Amino acid sequence: MADIVRESNFADRLVGAPAEYQTPEERPTLEEARAWCHALATSHYENFHVATFFLPSRVRPHFESVYAFCRVSDDLGDEVGDTATALRLLGAWGEMLDECYDRSEQSRHPVFVALRETVVACDLPRELFHDLLRAFRQDQVKTGYETWEEAVEYSRYSANPVGRVVLMVCGYRDEERALLSDKICTGLQLANFWQDVVRDAEIPRRYLPAEYMEAFGVAEGQIEGRVFTPAFGDMMRALVARTRAMLEEGAALPGMVDAELRVTLELFSKGGAAILDGIAAQEYDVLRGRPVVTRRKKLMLLLGALVGKLRAGRRARAA
Repeated sequence: MADIVRESNFADRLVGAPAEYQTPEERPTLEEARAWCHALATSHYENFHVATFFLPSRVRPHFESVYAFCRVSDDLGDEVGDTATALRLLGAWGEMLDECYDRSEQSRHPVFVALRETVVACDLPRELFHDLLRAFRQDQVKTGYETWEEAVEYSRYSANPVGRVVLMVCGYRDEERALLSDKICTGLQLANFWQDVVRDAEIPRRYLPAEYMEAFGVAEGQIEGRVFTPAFGDMMRALVARTRAMLEEGAALPGMVDAELRVTLELFSKGGAAILDGIAAQEYDVLRGRPVVTRRKKLMLLLGALVGKLRAGRRARAA
């Protein structure tokens, strides 16, 4: 009877999650789990699969399992009906993560069946994944940020673990590279914050630091009312400049890794800079509409990455 109750509780842990994320009744094979993660990575609205195309084929399944964990985690927080449900689901997801590490034979969700192979093959510490979950839980309870340092600290959990996992999957485990990765990832996270000011306000959530708003004379109601003023523009100009400097601090990293990974890291770094360029091109008015990277700019980034990949392949064949 106790076994039946435990099995029922196991199956019910993701009740309330989007239907496509429910735990299946039977444990999938590794091939099925990887196929599930691949489908999620290549069909979602983000362009993750574009970036992974430039990675060596041998590591793509690992990146897809990591992506699947991140994507489901994010959706468990933001795609359910209420805060209480989101926090319960994120708590259950964290328990399933620990199960993946400690009792992997019990894992039934395709994410954790696939992730287990990645964890073992790449020796990934669970703390990096728990840091991500911490950020998703924080989003449920914290709706405003007072200082620049608070926004950077949030990025430590929401973005930096991803960069460190990327390096580890590709065989780089030193702190020097990891710290440079943190600069790129935090800069990219902050660039996304400044790009999505209006979208976040609708949740509602505000990542614009209150200290900057106060210093530049920007009122809270301007965001909701989309009231752009020269003072708001000056504030965004200052935030963009500081974020761009952070991305530049991490600019040495691509030159410290192998050629194929370099292409992907440059794509991420240049993508963050392109977002900031888009904000500047809009005269820092992020209230009139979401600044976007133009199609021409995206094409140039992708063409540059493709050329880099081809060069890396030629060098590898020559070696």
